[in-house]
Amino acid sequence: MATTSIKPILIPEGVTLSSDKKFITAAGKLGEMTLELHQDVDFIKEEGTIAFLPNKKTKESLAITGTMRALTKNLMQGVVAGFEKKLEINGVGYRAKLEGKVIELSLGFSHPVKHELPDGVSAELPSNTEIVLKSMDKQLVGQVAAEIRDYRPPEPYKGKGVKYADERIKRKVSKKA
Repeated sequence: MATTSIKPILIPEGVTLSSDKKFITAAGKLGEMTLELHQDVDFIKEEGTIAFLPNKKTKESLAITGTMRALTKNLMQGVVAGFEKKLEINGVGYRAKLEGKVIELSLGFSHPVKHELPDGVSAELPSNTEIVLKSMDKQLVGQVAAEIRDYRPPEPYKGKGVKYADERIKRKVSKKA
């Protein structure tokens, strides 16, 4: 067993961390989430911190130890503050409408695109060209944002389509005859 541990994580205020050999469960003001630990990773829970260490001396074990550390940190941040992704819709006539757990997108197709939000993800529409997705699961909110963006990715000539709020579109110059 390796004796060096990956940098310990401070357990934030308001997070209750419980664990057994295979699972770590974090509970906070937004809810409770569970993470399954990889078999090559051990952890040490001390007063106010949790540290991870590989239980084999291989590169793969060290790599998965860092991954488990990052996933646990995201787990704790998710139950306290949550995560959000912002999408922007650009284009003439392109807009979004929220009906319960379904986002209806008008993206220039002959029909509106309806995207049902999974459990654990909520959406807000500050305007009809902005979508804000919120969840305590970072992977889930990122996946839903990517699925919505895939309906009409931004094109490089006019920038029309669905893009992340912080995304920069590399613009191209159109051909001139």
